[in-house]
Amino acid sequence: MKRIAILGAGESGAGAAVLAQKEGFSVFVSDMSEIADKYKKILDSHNIEWEEGHHTEDKILNADEIIKSPGIPKEAPIIQKITAKGIGIISEIEFAGRYTDSKMICITGSNGKTTTTSLIYHIFKNAGYDVGLAGNIGNSLALQVAKNPHEYYIIELSSFQLDNMYDFRANIAILLNITPDHLDRYDNCMQNYADAKMRITQNQTPEDAFIYWSGDPLIRKELDKYDIKAKRYPFTEQKETGSIGYTDNGMYTIKEPALFEMRQDALSLTGKHNIYNSLAAGMAANISGIGKEDIKRGLSTFPGVEHRLEHVAEVNGVTYINDSKATNVDACWYALESVKTKAILIIGGKDKGNDYNEIKELVKEKCSGLVYLGADNTKLHDFFDSFGLPVRDTHSMKDCVMACHEMAKPGETVLLSPCCASFDLFKNMEDRGEQFKTIVKSMA
Repeated sequence: MKRIAILGAGESGAGAAVLAQKEGFSVFVSDMSEIADKYKKILDSHNIEWEEGHHTEDKILNADEIIKSPGIPKEAPIIQKITAKGIGIISEIEFAGRYTDSKMICITGSNGKTTTTSLIYHIFKNAGYDVGLAGNIGNSLALQVAKNPHEYYIIELSSFQLDNMYDFRANIAILLNITPDHLDRYDNCMQNYADAKMRITQNQTPEDAFIYWSGDPLIRKELDKYDIKAKRYPFTEQKETGSIGYTDNGMYTIKEPALFEMRQDALSLTGKHNIYNSLAAGMAANISGIGKEDIKRGLSTFPGVEHRLEHVAEVNGVTYINDSKATNVDACWYALESVKTKAILIIGGKDKGNDYNEIKELVKEKCSGLVYLGADNTKLHDFFDSFGLPVRDTHSMKDCVMACHEMAKPGETVLLSPCCASFDLFKNMEDRGEQFKTIVKSMA
């Protein structure tokens, strides 16, 4: 009996363990942190051996293959030992893909992937398709393959997941953009990060589709390096030569494989960045053969994604927006671009090698003040304090919201769009967004 060791017992690890056991492997699960009760219950109900708070190396280094949580960096001591011993390391998505022939629609990009993935799922689900949501959101792909298989899977893929994917094939691959993010995990080398994103096209055949934003300069540069066999479906914001999807004169248009048009103002998602997300989603649905009326209904009824430009409340004439998912500078740029009033911007957290020059002009144009929210705000002070804007330094969400309440004038917007990861002060970006919403709503 082959042995699989699984590192990390979150959503992906627990699901991978269940599938591995079902497929006849001897399974051991190890997590350096405490395992959540719901995942302990899953493992216990299947009599799968697990440990938390440490790694027992003897039980890991005797495995034939390792399934690794995307959050564990290659520099982790246990990963170094596994690599030195020559044991293969794969992701949960790679493992699950071995045991299903379902159609895979996979989405990656530095920004917009959660919205686009959720929108595609919404269109498919409302069109009556047998579809599952997986990857960075939804339930573990491996657990669904093991327990509740679907004909289609809509999968959000991070660069960390793609790093450990080798034979997995996306029937439809979507690449929204490539902008600096997670560079701390890629030796502060943008090329390494871009290489990871481009892995979404590996193993595609001429029967498959590759949807991408051709206006992204880095994507254009990378395309020349790869022998991409899938049919290409480029999209642009405005109509350009070669574009399959675009907007033109107030119309949202997809030219292939079937002509699809609807009024741009009928799209439920607003803002420049959401044009790209809506085009990519509509193209994936069109390629999959979903009917025009079903696509139109899906694009016009999608409610949006929590923690992404989420309207929280209006307090004393000030609008509060939760964009906690903005964990990089490019996402903050789109958020600022979408705000139509002067804004108090909440920024800060665990810096991932950010270059704030990208938002410099927008901050000067749109912001009436800045509130720093992080364990260490030194880099923010060094970059932004010279702008001449009012600045407040905070280290908890309560103090942050109180500072915004004092600074914002009626008619302005308070925008939580931090540019940074959340792990310095919060459990995750959801925790950061929930704390923000709870405190704001208590003032309303």
